[in-house]
Amino acid sequence: MLKLKLLLFQLLILILTFSFPLALCNHHEAIQSLLHRLDSKRALPSVQESAAKGVLKRLLPTHFSSFEFIIVSKDACGGDSCFIINNYNKSSQKGPEIIIRGTTGVEIASGLHWYLKYWCGAHVSWDKTGGIQTTSIPKPGSLPLLKDGGVKIKRPVPWNYYQNVVTSSYSFVWWDWERWEKEVDWMALQGVNLPLAFTGQEAIWQKVFKDFNISSEDLNSFFGGPAFLAWARMGNLHGWGGPLSQNWLDQQLVLQKQIISRMLELGMTPVLPSFSGNVPAALTKIFPSAKITRLGDWNTVDADPRWCCTYLLDPSDPLFVEIGEAFIRKQIKEYGDVTDIYNCDTFNENSPPTSDPAYISTLGAAVYQGISKGDKDAVWLMQGWLFYSDSSFWKPPQMKALLQSVPSGKMIVLDLFADVKPIWKTSFQFYGTPYIWCMLHNFGGNIEMYGVLDAIASGPVDARVSENSTMVGVGMCMEGIEHNPIVYELMSEMAFRDEKVKINEWLKSYSHRRYGKAIHEVDAAWEILYHTIYNSTDGIADHNHDYIVMLPDWDPSAAVKSGMSNHQKKIYFLPPGNRRYLFQQTPAGMPQAHLWYPPEDVIKALQLFLAGGKNLKGSLTYRYDLVDLTRQVLSKFANQVYIKAITSFQKKNIDALQLNSHMFLELIKDIDLLLASDDNFLLGTWLQSAKKLAVNPSELKQYEWNARTQVTMWFDTNETTQSKLHDYANKFWSGILENYYLPRASTYFSHLSESLKQNEKFNLTEWRKEWIPMSNKWQEGSELYPVKAKGDALTISQALYKKYFS
Repeated sequence: MLKLKLLLFQLLILILTFSFPLALCNHHEAIQSLLHRLDSKRALPSVQESAAKGVLKRLLPTHFSSFEFIIVSKDACGGDSCFIINNYNKSSQKGPEIIIRGTTGVEIASGLHWYLKYWCGAHVSWDKTGGIQTTSIPKPGSLPLLKDGGVKIKRPVPWNYYQNVVTSSYSFVWWDWERWEKEVDWMALQGVNLPLAFTGQEAIWQKVFKDFNISSEDLNSFFGGPAFLAWARMGNLHGWGGPLSQNWLDQQLVLQKQIISRMLELGMTPVLPSFSGNVPAALTKIFPSAKITRLGDWNTVDADPRWCCTYLLDPSDPLFVEIGEAFIRKQIKEYGDVTDIYNCDTFNENSPPTSDPAYISTLGAAVYQGISKGDKDAVWLMQGWLFYSDSSFWKPPQMKALLQSVPSGKMIVLDLFADVKPIWKTSFQFYGTPYIWCMLHNFGGNIEMYGVLDAIASGPVDARVSENSTMVGVGMCMEGIEHNPIVYELMSEMAFRDEKVKINEWLKSYSHRRYGKAIHEVDAAWEILYHTIYNSTDGIADHNHDYIVMLPDWDPSAAVKSGMSNHQKKIYFLPPGNRRYLFQQTPAGMPQAHLWYPPEDVIKALQLFLAGGKNLKGSLTYRYDLVDLTRQVLSKFANQVYIKAITSFQKKNIDALQLNSHMFLELIKDIDLLLASDDNFLLGTWLQSAKKLAVNPSELKQYEWNARTQVTMWFDTNETTQSKLHDYANKFWSGILENYYLPRASTYFSHLSESLKQNEKFNLTEWRKEWIPMSNKWQEGSELYPVKAKGDALTISQALYKKYFS
């Protein structure tokens, strides 16, 4: 019997050995066929050239005539996508100096960005991370020439994907076309050619559901509010923050058409949404025999049916395919035949009712059928987050059943968290399914200096050259954007790099480009930041748990009374080659703030950064980085002060408690003052952008409530219990620190002090009863906050460094 089992096992290995290369071959052919179809849908070369010129004009209007752009076929690039940069042969001093050829408008824009970076020392980041640095670019007529033959850069993999399904809520929710135009320009310059296009889909759903006899009123309790649409789309909730006005629906559809139009003009392939099974309650009455169930509770406090436990149509029901097809066809009618790639995440944080692989395969096939009946050439693009977040369910048989439930080459998986937890390594390259290596990086749109530069610089290359690789792209799948510009610049470059990046060399170049000049102290500071902040190798997903922005909702006396030790040590391993360990003492049971580097090293980096400041006055990029670095240092210092305060409480030392709690509150005020000195760290701009979209008083009130609630309590509460998601989208913004985090911490410490004075047990519930109404009042408020910076960032940072660290 044992021999028979061994023989069967060897036979299975042989089958896999010979069938896997065949599957790879089939998938490769399918991807090539898909690329060919997508190429045929692109705008005319003249349209793409004009669109690339538009990017140049908005970025660098002074040099509009210095460049010539030409679309070329892939034959000029050996059958791949590429850009080619050459000197422009001319006889006079006027006219173009540089000619950039590319296979699409995106390739041309990427070539322009590459030239401006590596020949002119320029830098492009989001406006909210300091914007652009173009002072280093020579005047027209004096642009640097390339060596004979110029430069040709090919994409090692076809796609550079962009966005997470929740970025639409954490970052894009209040954008108008003016802001979106800047973002599409940024995408093109970074080489993004496969962006998610999720805006305005509720207007399409309204049209689809109308055909199924569901009224607009029925949808009032189905769609979430503007700041919570991402989770309503995924079936996590319904109705929260809503209803959506007809104005919102119409406005967002117009905006979506503008976004898609510009993406197409530049040669991008937009990824459109598809049906995942999430349906309004009214459908259960219209189709009483349909197989519709209710999902389980997703992070509510009391499972309130007004927003809990959304209705899900089973993919095995014929109605699923019917609705799925209708949605795809309605999009094609609205936008035209613009893509063959559709996103669907039916099982994202919603597990199937059974783990039977046969059932999962049936579900997957039905999901795909709903897409493909609307577009016969459709490809299903799926986030692979479920394989990490719900790994206890998605074991190899279940994963394989889902991935192989569609025809070969008709699914692409986003290895969403590959920068920290790559799934491709443990899934036989997703069982032969093409995938995109993605960097997740950010959760909740939190503001935190964080990253793993070494993983970004090498991970995509390791995956692409690995044996039997099915990798077809790289991607950026952050939950929120407009932070850590260094991380996103490096990740974007990996779309065009076929070899690993040597970070030490690249970092120096980055620093010089970002500030427009070489400053020795600043270079030394970045060297420290690379080995500390930007080398988080502990495997912990970054979500800012600093105690200022995520005050622990716990009873600090409970750990003492339980008989546990007053302190516990948490060990964080530092990068390979650095043999020090970091010990952070915290009271037992207390929620941990993430710390993965020695704080004293980063304080030294701040000291160096300040020393170089006299040479960088007036630089917006320097100002942003200085404020962000000072905030990072002070927030980690505040964590230590908070721990001292709690320890003092546990030792019943009221004087030490008051001393440390006072310092913690003072730090909140000081950080707020610091953040107020840069336009990019202001609560006011977030609230203003929300209110700007409103057309009547009702919308004005609703939009501001949505904006305030998302960044604070996030979800529902009751009288004595905070939301389970409170502070998930926490922000280090001036305004929210002094007017929200400060009173919260102040009331908490007051209750701690009073319990010591009265020699009574700290009553967590009583504190919540005081705090939750204060939070509700703030969320419903309408007080104005500044939208313009005040104060000199360098002077303030210098003063705070002296105050706390000299």
